[in-house]
Amino acid sequence: MAEGNSFIHPYIPNSVPEVKAEMLKSIGVEDVEALYQEIPEKLRFKRRLDLPRPFLAESELKKHVMSILLKNKTCEENLNFLGGGCWQHYVPAVCDEIVGRSEVLTAYAGEPYSDLGKFQLLFEYQSQLGELVGMDVVCLPIYSWGTAAGCAVRMASRITGRSEVLVPGTVSPDRLATIRTFCQPAVMPGHIEVKLISYDAKTGLLDLEDLENKISPRTAAVYIENPSYLGFIEAQGEKISEIAHTNGALSIVGVDPISLGVLLAPADYGADIVVGTAQPLGIHMNCGGGMLGFIASRDEEKYVAEYPGLLVSITNTIEEGEYGFGWSTWDRTGYVVRDDQGQIRSQSKDFVGTTSNLWAIGAAVYMTLMGPSGFKEIGELIIQKSHYAIKLLSEVKGVEVIFGPNIFKEFVVNFDGTGKTVKDINKALLGHNIFGGKDISKEFPELGASALYCVTEMHSQDDIKKLTNALRGVLAK
Repeated sequence: MAEGNSFIHPYIPNSVPEVKAEMLKSIGVEDVEALYQEIPEKLRFKRRLDLPRPFLAESELKKHVMSILLKNKTCEENLNFLGGGCWQHYVPAVCDEIVGRSEVLTAYAGEPYSDLGKFQLLFEYQSQLGELVGMDVVCLPIYSWGTAAGCAVRMASRITGRSEVLVPGTVSPDRLATIRTFCQPAVMPGHIEVKLISYDAKTGLLDLEDLENKISPRTAAVYIENPSYLGFIEAQGEKISEIAHTNGALSIVGVDPISLGVLLAPADYGADIVVGTAQPLGIHMNCGGGMLGFIASRDEEKYVAEYPGLLVSITNTIEEGEYGFGWSTWDRTGYVVRDDQGQIRSQSKDFVGTTSNLWAIGAAVYMTLMGPSGFKEIGELIIQKSHYAIKLLSEVKGVEVIFGPNIFKEFVVNFDGTGKTVKDINKALLGHNIFGGKDISKEFPELGASALYCVTEMHSQDDIKKLTNALRGVLAK
């Protein structure tokens, strides 16, 4: 900050010199530079930021922002086949209506006595999601699927006293990076080693022989995803859990919950901890927002005691027939286990910070609307449309769908036979107002020029035909 700068920014009330002076006085600092002492000079920005002038009129500001937003290419005006962790599913209007209500939208935090019904909604979310995955306990949402997986691995390490996790080579690279971050560097005392397990080149399924060779007395857990990041269904879940348990390790399964109307719940093939994301359940894609991760387990103390997230419980009140809600096992959370300066002590569980409770409420509304029959219907519909897309795309010269046919929603399309890169193909598809599949050529170089395509209930028969015809045209040039 330049000395003597008296500029008052119209959007930042604290830029008023008198206000800044009062704030500095309140914290006992004479100059704002004292707050930046720890930042080395070589890392400091020496010149003024090159920022546009502030718009003084609200109408001018809105016009400027809209001109920026109009540069976006959205999934409303383009046909979208992207997935890879954030998927375009239909969001019923009632989901938006409920999460937009003032008593829900503004009730971000608070205690049970002032929650305006939020705690009951969150309890319903926990209960319904638990029924989907076949578990008794579900924590309130944390940032993402990757965060949930990382927390689950650390839970398993604390439960077993071991420091190694085995993960399939087909795992989402983003989730793998998050898991590695949670497992900490090798120089730290809490380090958990992450080992990758090979997969079958034809089916994508986990190589059980490699799993048995690599599992050891140090292994805290075996983590798999089902459906996998590459879309295929891991049909060996029960055998994988059996191998883990035989060697004293836990079985952790990552799952897309919208698949559970047609696929077996993870608990039914031996999962001890289930993680995933509830984004497919009535949550819009929001440019990086709209994400939430969940962790679920059996109602056993050894699991519940290690949860890093918040849990809502229900109980009777002094009024007969009336129920109340409150935090469960609050003493295990990072909110309680702190020192005098507010820092989390080393013996506390992982601190997950800000969560995504608003989206949990949207997911609760969605699950209520769907019910068991709705989940079965949408699961069957997604499988039918996905396989229809596979059939048509496989008829395009030079195109091959790999890891089929047992897939759910997503599948890998290989373009090696076309002589074109995925990047060039996707760029050409934009000319047809189509978002092609996610380019995974760098994520999985062993798969060649491949893309991850996603088909949901949102895609019509004509949409899939449009994609196929557009690809034929693009590849013919």
